[in-house]
Amino acid sequence: MPYIDLVDETYIAALPATVADVFHDESRWSIWWPDLTLEVFMDRGPLGIRWSAVGDPHGSIEIWLEAVSDGVLVHHYVRLDPLDPRTKQPRPEPHDDAGWRRVAKARAERARRWKVQIWALKDELEAGRRPGTPV
Repeated sequence: MPYIDLVDETYIAALPATVADVFHDESRWSIWWPDLTLEVFMDRGPLGIRWSAVGDPHGSIEIWLEAVSDGVLVHHYVRLDPLDPRTKQPRPEPHDDAGWRRVAKARAERARRWKVQIWALKDELEAGRRPGTPV
């Protein structure tokens, strides 16, 4: 199991094509995931993107866009492992409580940073729309 294995879902009341365009804007990727080097390995067009995270940490990031009602449910998946700096191979699991606490802290911090980013995007794309009105 990856050190960091996150799943998040956030509803955005905006047209699916608008949301897809935002996620295809490469200039945003370094804002959302500043510590990762991403390479697209599956562009699903209006349904989202899957990236390989290369370097340290390494793994995968996925955005799956699901049209729901008059908006989009943004599914966000993160699977990352740190590399051992000596061997450049996946770091073995911690052997003590302190190591597991560091992993839990890194996982929680990454989840918190994503929520800040996705809520900012939600605010941006829903700006000016009154609750209960069509997109």
